[in-house]
Amino acid sequence: MQARVGSTELTVTERARRAQIVSAAIEAIAELGCSKATYRQIAARAGLSSTGLISYHFADRAELLTEVVRDVLGRFGAFVVARLDEHETAAAQLRAFLTAQIDFSAGNRAAMRALRRIQADADITDSPNQAFAELVESDHKGLAELLRQGIRRGEFREFDPDAMAVFVLALRDGVLSRLRDHEPDELDVIRQELTTMIDLATRGNP
Repeated sequence: MQARVGSTELTVTERARRAQIVSAAIEAIAELGCSKATYRQIAARAGLSSTGLISYHFADRAELLTEVVRDVLGRFGAFVVARLDEHETAAAQLRAFLTAQIDFSAGNRAAMRALRRIQADADITDSPNQAFAELVESDHKGLAELLRQGIRRGEFREFDPDAMAVFVLALRDGVLSRLRDHEPDELDVIRQELTTMIDLATRGNP
């Protein structure tokens, strides 16, 4: 079987097969961990007759892991952006930014658990790590700019937007970390308390 990897032109069937493999990889990594999610395990979950079909579509394990990361982060980002677009004020968008990420994480536990396990694997190559680094930088820049807009509009009090972005993201990460491994009964309370805490920290003068 001639490998298909390396080509930028993919047919509809090939895109569908790659998506099928990525979905199976997410399931395997979430359940077994990164190191134990072998091609055999992934092929079984994808209903493939041979692990060679994975090698046909992905040059190596690093490329597959990178595609998993980009797939989850892409869906995650699209979900958040759609929520942000529903609001006009900076304050409402800030709340939407936080609640959308909680809601996505709560509804996509396997995907978020797979992300954490890939990130925690010391043996992965630079490519998946680069995808994570890009997300961290994008999150910080985007949030800091949203905070700046809120300050300019008088919606938020005066503060250092870059520093505040660090604090907000740290709180966000703590909540998402808990949601990856647990299904707390108090999810609605967590969502409300987080947004209230950030609102109190950023709100402008009445």
